[in-house]
Amino acid sequence: LGVTFKFEFLAGDKNQKLGVMIAGGDYPDLISADTKLTAAGSVIPLEDLIEEHAPNLKKHYEKYWNQMKDPNDGHIYYLPNYGAYNGEVADTYYSGPAFWIQKAVLKEFGYPTPKTLDEYFDLIAKYKEKYPTIDGKPTVGFEVLNYDWKNWGLLNPPQHLIGHPNDGGVVVNDGKAEIFADKDYAKTYYQKLNEINAQGLLDKEAFAQNYDQYMAKLSSGAVLGMFDQHWNFGSAEDSLITQDKIERTYVGFPLVYDSSTKDYYRDRAALNLNNGFGITVSAKDPVKIIKALDKLMEEDWQKTLTWGIQDEDYYVNDEGRFMKTQEQRDNAADAAWKLANKADAFYGTAPKMEGYFSDGNATSASNQPEEYQASLRPFDKEVLGAYGFNSYVDFFSAPPENPVTYPAWSVDLVEGSPAKIANTKLNELSTKYLPKAILANTSEFSSVWSEYVSEIQKLDIKTYEDRINEVLKWRIDNWSVK
Repeated sequence: LGVTFKFEFLAGDKNQKLGVMIAGGDYPDLISADTKLTAAGSVIPLEDLIEEHAPNLKKHYEKYWNQMKDPNDGHIYYLPNYGAYNGEVADTYYSGPAFWIQKAVLKEFGYPTPKTLDEYFDLIAKYKEKYPTIDGKPTVGFEVLNYDWKNWGLLNPPQHLIGHPNDGGVVVNDGKAEIFADKDYAKTYYQKLNEINAQGLLDKEAFAQNYDQYMAKLSSGAVLGMFDQHWNFGSAEDSLITQDKIERTYVGFPLVYDSSTKDYYRDRAALNLNNGFGITVSAKDPVKIIKALDKLMEEDWQKTLTWGIQDEDYYVNDEGRFMKTQEQRDNAADAAWKLANKADAFYGTAPKMEGYFSDGNATSASNQPEEYQASLRPFDKEVLGAYGFNSYVDFFSAPPENPVTYPAWSVDLVEGSPAKIANTKLNELSTKYLPKAILANTSEFSSVWSEYVSEIQKLDIKTYEDRINEVLKWRIDNWSVK
């Protein structure tokens, strides 16, 4: 390929880092997507480069082309890293949101199926009472991540509990969005967290920790449950597997307030408009960069990035199916091996084939049905067998077709706009008041909640909702199949 990538990984606050970059006008050649960069003119339009120099990328994004255009000026600035499927979706791995619980807890109580918050927290309470420590560490009943932009662990659950998919800070009904932070159904969730805090189930350090500290706790095996997106804590599960603590890895449950409500956690992958690489104004040779990214979209390169090197990382059986030996599977689950042998940091943000290659093999080993079944450890076979499921995806209802407006979280609120300011202030209020309400004495919860709602009412929420609804209408007009 003749290209070397030198990576810089974010340490500390993302917004602060971007602010310094933008103020100095000094950027790396490639950068992961952020609306601040678009607003500052830090990234260059890509559509002409793709049309002229990147036939593989053009083909990959062909049916998503209009979706990739910035609603503000019609240019394409980023190459979405997920959601551009070639062929059918292969699904044996669930990467989305859920209320997660350790497999050990499920085994202890005969593999129950919690459907509501009460049932879920009852299991955690009983297990924590029986096992106050795990491997010498105090057992943590429930963990919450609320750090920097990774605040969905605190903010998102209410929408799912009423049977809605992940639309970020809003719920969408009939194409119209409204916030839910101040609604009674949100209050119900945070009141429950207040209750479990009074019971001693909530991690005392939950609201003071950063992402690395959160991951270290999950990796210790002492955390019984949390609400999170699966992709966000995968490396903690890798660590648990490497430590031979598979019973401390997690199963996701799509909890709802009322068991008659159909869960809508699992969705069809939407084009990930908020992530992926952009080429910055500092890049000296954008043509070389786009050509390199285009070359990496060829099937042979994609197979190398996902499956690895044939006969080293996987083999091809007599039927032409890609498979792995147990040693190769163990390597692929070993964090240290992956760091030395895989390009996961690049691949995670890069454009990628998803679905199936032209030879019928799945684009990732975890989605190859026979490889998935063969790779299951005996304990996972026991867990799935107890529920009568083939994979952990089966715990969730099958997703309907995505609405054309979905997901609302990918709407660009436009840096510096009244809508963006209102959203930022709402996030700040939530980060201030929700921990305060959750950690308050049970008798004080309602007064803290009322104060929170009255502060929200002082914000220009209508401008925020109007901007989202304006873009949702634009999507209906421009993305609908004519």
